Amino acid sequence: MNLSDSWTPGQQPIERRSAAEAVFHALRLAIEAQEIPVGSKLGSEAALAADYGVSRSVVREALRSCAALGLTRTETGRGTFVISHRPTRELKLGIFSSDDLLEARPHIEIPAATLAATRRTAEDLERISGLIEQMDQEDDAAAWVELDAAFHAAIAQASGNSVFTKVVSDIREAMARQSETVNLVAGRRSPSRDEHLAIYRAIQAQDPQAANQAMGDHLAAVQHAVSTIVRSNK
Repeated sequence: MNLSDSWTPGQQPIERRSAAEAVFHALRLAIEAQEIPVGSKLGSEAALAADYGVSRSVVREALRSCAALGLTRTETGRGTFVISHRPTRELKLGIFSSDDLLEARPHIEIPAATLAATRRTAEDLERISGLIEQMDQEDDAAAWVELDAAFHAAIAQASGNSVFTKVVSDIREAMARQSETVNLVAGRRSPSRDEHLAIYRAIQAQDPQAANQAMGDHLAAVQHAVSTIVRSNK
């Protein structure tokens, strides 16, 4: 293989059972099997999309999850390069890590949900329920994780505490990237829906204890999913 060339799969298009998941797993297997040497440049999004028979957005989602596992790095203007054959022990989510989020979120989002149950307005409830409805109707996985992050931001806003609102806003992109990866690797989308509904119903019922419990359960489930991923990387 000529290392100066961009790597493309050279295979039949992937079946669209879950396109981003299929592309992600195909790339991950090729990297971990060292079919693609460290330092190799992957093909462009357009080239990979054509080879796999998927859209560029699907390829972009798969590449973000490869980067989250520490397998690749995308450099603006240069492309995506393989940097390791082994995933790291924690997910890389931009300037934050999965460990950063797992340690911080319970101290932010559980009290925010508790306050939201006592302070929420009709407008807050409409915003939160609207986001749940949009997630139910959204087929695009990348759009869904952005709605997921928006849901958590709406809970913080409903708390009426500007510090919680600002902190969740600051970590919102990292939360979306973490959600994207755990959805691809651990199939978290359906369980997340049920957990989101439990949080919403507790806030709607103005039950702080239930809101506290529901958000705690949701974050614990996310932590378990991330832990499962990083344990399998060791």
